[in-house]
Amino acid sequence: MLACCVAGCIAFALSQEPQAAASSAASQPAASSSDAENGLLTAAQAQALLDDPRMVLVNHTHKLADGYTITTKKCGSSTAINKDLQTEAADAFFAMQAAAAKDGVDIRMQSGYRSVDYQTKLYNNKTQYYRDQGCSEADARAKAATIVNPPGYSEHATGLAADLNTPEHTSLDEGFENTAAFRWLCQHAVEYGFILRYPKEAEAVTEITYEPWHWRYVGPENAALISQSGLCFEDAIAVLQKLAAGQSVTG
Repeated sequence: MLACCVAGCIAFALSQEPQAAASSAASQPAASSSDAENGLLTAAQAQALLDDPRMVLVNHTHKLADGYTITTKKCGSSTAINKDLQTEAADAFFAMQAAAAKDGVDIRMQSGYRSVDYQTKLYNNKTQYYRDQGCSEADARAKAATIVNPPGYSEHATGLAADLNTPEHTSLDEGFENTAAFRWLCQHAVEYGFILRYPKEAEAVTEITYEPWHWRYVGPENAALISQSGLCFEDAIAVLQKLAAGQSVTG
């Protein structure tokens, strides 16, 4: 189940730098001596991270809660399809974009918040594409879901997911990984609270093909924890759930 885990599991450590854990775990009870020796979060600290609304998990098996509401802010480029992100995420993107610009790198937000209706249109169009290729209805829907999440199951509806591009490479495809923008993001995005949501080595877990353009805002302190762990987002959540339940993550 924790395909990305192994050695990275115990990197959710209490010995992180203070700013990394401050907002999500500082108010929780101190770790016991055994927890501290193992370098693991306490159950309460792990639950605090899971309760952080920026850490909401939305995927093929985790539907976005009905009635989910957010406030948004425009941060997309002039050619952006969906120009909004959640306000905090948009502000973080602007700060990240400005920092990249100082390094001579141009990063733009091409697609952010999507309504369920818009996601329905995308999913139906992709399903129709596979029908036209001769796939059965079930296969067409399954294949479409590996590229476009079904409505209600796309994290774009959270306003925390951002598809990024650059004038050097405007298409949202794997070619983005060969750009200066992608290289800069890999080095610095975590500082602004963004993680690469669908890594190449995690496709079996995320059930989404590698998307170097798709970045997810979780907040700087949470991004630091996930980055230190080496886990994909699904596995990070799974580890936190085990810790919150008082279970071992080393076996």
